[in-house]
Amino acid sequence: MPDRKTIRVFVCLCGAAILLLLAAKLGAQQKMNSMDMDEARQMFRDARDAVKKNYYDPKYHGIDVDARYQQYDDRIKSAASFNDGMRMVAAFLSGFKDSHLFFIPPNRPYQVDTGFRMQLIGDQAYIARVRPGTDAVSKAHPGDLVVAYDTYSVNRTDYHDLSYTFNELMPQPRTQLDLRDPDGNTRQVLVDSKMKQLKKTLDFASGADIEQYVRLEEDRDHTVRQRWVEMGDIVIWKMPEFEMSQDEVDHIFGVVRKHKTLILDLRGNPGGAVDTLEWVVGNVFDHDVKIADRIGKKSGLKPQEAKTVGDKAFTGPIILLVDSESASAAELFARVIQIEHRGTVLGDRTSGSVMEARGYQYQQGMDTVIVYAFSVTEADLVIKDGASIEHVGVTPDQVILPTGRDLATGADPVLAQAIAMAGVKIDPLEAGKMFPYEWLPF
Repeated sequence: MPDRKTIRVFVCLCGAAILLLLAAKLGAQQKMNSMDMDEARQMFRDARDAVKKNYYDPKYHGIDVDARYQQYDDRIKSAASFNDGMRMVAAFLSGFKDSHLFFIPPNRPYQVDTGFRMQLIGDQAYIARVRPGTDAVSKAHPGDLVVAYDTYSVNRTDYHDLSYTFNELMPQPRTQLDLRDPDGNTRQVLVDSKMKQLKKTLDFASGADIEQYVRLEEDRDHTVRQRWVEMGDIVIWKMPEFEMSQDEVDHIFGVVRKHKTLILDLRGNPGGAVDTLEWVVGNVFDHDVKIADRIGKKSGLKPQEAKTVGDKAFTGPIILLVDSESASAAELFARVIQIEHRGTVLGDRTSGSVMEARGYQYQQGMDTVIVYAFSVTEADLVIKDGASIEHVGVTPDQVILPTGRDLATGADPVLAQAIAMAGVKIDPLEAGKMFPYEWLPF
């Protein structure tokens, strides 16, 4: 779990082979000049140094870091564009096959939104939602199965590679989708992205751009706020991320303790802060709980443990909802609930992205500053049963997968089943309206 006060974490399970293949296919967008080359190679040196200094495994999974560095440095020298150079940096790190070791590229002077969002359900990807007012509205629809994304097949194995490349490394002005609707009809569409030009540099010294930056952060914080619905003896808590202060956790559990059953919705939750995870665990057990052992090269690594809040702990039934986007701290919480027989987990198999990492920020330049970062794994997390769930994920006690038609109609069969288990019957369509999706302003 990276320190998200330093960086905003996205999950990626990138394979070097597919990143290089995508680089070759996508080609040059902006020709590489000497300054771009120097910047790209410096990023690459920083990536190598961050790994050698901070990576948890002293044997680097059997990888000769210096030899791999030389191999990719030669490739950067022949890169056709700055974007190609950044993809080489990403591919260098992806060879470690570590979900929490990745490159966070510098911000672009433009913003791109494809207008649609995909989601893995089981081993397939679907269009989950479409932004109003975009080209995608008339071309891609919730519930469409994504057969191919820019000619690449979309499945659980390759999904994060594609998402990371197209959304983080090189956003595209247009996306080709091969789709199949819930009735089995197929079509191929070209979706134009919505694009917005941004300032190439932000002036924080004079305060001219601080207001814009703060507003963007406020918008983002609003969309990931903690939400809950009270239904008699049931409280349904939608937790979008593990980013809360201890006071916030205590406040919400003050609400939870007024009810008999807690339905905790961790679908789409990418994880977050170690402290938040420990506080949440400590509020649902009447005894201290070891979450995981930390395995790394640094001496003195202590197990991750949660201290109980004692007689204030919520002791009622817990029904936990997860999906393919539940990662890191969300997965650890789900597995602890299973191992300790504390509740029931419903939904889809989780991401399998469970390590402990820290974000390391770097910058280049004086007058014009380029800022980028690396998430570097500092410990493997081995849970109580002696296993690591990295690349494995958590399999729910009850696997419930929404269908394409559920997505098309806005039905939520997973939440409806959880509420039914708590003693209240609800239509999946009504369950789907409880926590409406909120788009960030664009």
